[in-house]
Amino acid sequence: MRLEITCSDRLGICQEVLTILREYEIDLRGIEVDPVGKIYLSFPSLEFSEFQLLMPKIRRIPNVEDVKTVSYLPSEREHFEFNLLLSTLPNPVVSIDDKGRIDIANAAASALLKQDKEALRGELVADHIAGFPTRWFDKHPEEPLLEVIQLGTKWYNAQILPVWVKDTDNELAFAGAVIHGHSQPLPPNREKKDETLPFDSVLSQHGSIKRILRDAARMAQLDAPLLLEGETGVGKELIARACHQAGCRAEKPFLAVNCGALPDNVAESELFGYGPGIFTHHPQGKKGIFEQANGGTVLLDSIGDMSQELQAKLLRFLEDGRFRRIGEEQMVHVDVRLICLARGELLERVEQGSFREDLYYRLNVLSLHLPPLRERKGDVAMLTEHFVHKFCVQLQRPLVQVSKRCLDYLIDYNWPGNVRQLENTLFRSISMLEKDTLEPDDIKLPESSPVLENVAIDLDEDSLETAVKRFESSLLRRLYPSYPSTRQLAKKLGLSHTAIANKLREYGIGRQRRSPRRKDNDTDGAGS
Repeated sequence: MRLEITCSDRLGICQEVLTILREYEIDLRGIEVDPVGKIYLSFPSLEFSEFQLLMPKIRRIPNVEDVKTVSYLPSEREHFEFNLLLSTLPNPVVSIDDKGRIDIANAAASALLKQDKEALRGELVADHIAGFPTRWFDKHPEEPLLEVIQLGTKWYNAQILPVWVKDTDNELAFAGAVIHGHSQPLPPNREKKDETLPFDSVLSQHGSIKRILRDAARMAQLDAPLLLEGETGVGKELIARACHQAGCRAEKPFLAVNCGALPDNVAESELFGYGPGIFTHHPQGKKGIFEQANGGTVLLDSIGDMSQELQAKLLRFLEDGRFRRIGEEQMVHVDVRLICLARGELLERVEQGSFREDLYYRLNVLSLHLPPLRERKGDVAMLTEHFVHKFCVQLQRPLVQVSKRCLDYLIDYNWPGNVRQLENTLFRSISMLEKDTLEPDDIKLPESSPVLENVAIDLDEDSLETAVKRFESSLLRRLYPSYPSTRQLAKKLGLSHTAIANKLREYGIGRQRRSPRRKDNDTDGAGS
């Protein structure tokens, strides 16, 4: 039960109230005095008969103007508001006392530290938060500090705010600090807190990706064309942008064109530009992507979808960096670094005859092949944690937990769309989530086809050879969508590239291959 007593200021009025409570043997649990003229009491509920006697006695105290029951004390409301604010903050907040022990941790902090808030209370902050400046704290500082700290696996730019309160003598006393981790995570071992390295955006713990990033960092310093191959959604453009930012052209433009999304005539004008009077919407002419990016980098996405005509013009450009705009006679010279992206392996297109062999070898000076997500299952948990944190901050909601069942489900899934599909799936799931834990039912994914299917065998009519071929055909049909390159499929099955190519042709699986063809007159004077 809680009472609100309205009164005017008078010495000893609180003592008289307490005397009446003692008279009725009421266990006082809390008392608050508001300077504006209110006294708040908290005590166990009374029988109605006792309450009827208590209220008139308090009202008869001199200077008491009114007495009424209330639902809560002011401090209880403040405490509730404080806890509500802390629990809904997506950023981690930790309050510590003057001994450096955790007093309060909000939901985001406890989720990152993977411990219950009550279990964290009383623990030394230095045992749970890497990078906490204990020496600064021991000096009882007066000014806030910006520091890089780690909670769980996440690094933050954190504000550490010292807390000072007035003691009984009205003197300021050091009472601890509040740590507020801002939402931009940083990687460890950073010499400068505001420095971000280009390849930090590529998250992986898989050995092959780490090797690729080391190679990419070296290739970023070179000017030769770079070819990045891999399935859709594996992060080719992310690495391409990192290569540009890590190279000597970082301050120059980075422009991208999707070769598969533009018709031939549009793609040519976008890349090479056109002279005055060619198109009515730009009567004065227009510089193409290569001219606009002069000194910088041009990214050609889906290079394998480029038409034969445009391939010939690109090949000529690679000879000496010179080209003609559409409708003009004079040559234009530019200095750009070319990075090309290809779905699967570009050599497959060469073997099919849809991509020029001479151009392929011009582009394949430096190359990297990014493995699909299904071949690096260990990254799924790391990426899931990263995306969940990212989207919770973006959507301004408390950090969502991922149940073990849900994480196992994500790890077991085949991910044909790779990292991009995982990212989009988690964004949708978190956006629609009404609770605080992701479960398998919250993840909406198309069914992943099993690798094998039951193969019907007629023991009376099928020979061993027929049964084996039927099984082989079924296996290849199931695997081919996930390994659309014959080299990838050959590596998966431990066979030669030629053997797999022959079997795919025999069973009519995938695109029909034809011998690579080269038209000498297509080069238009270009060398190999």
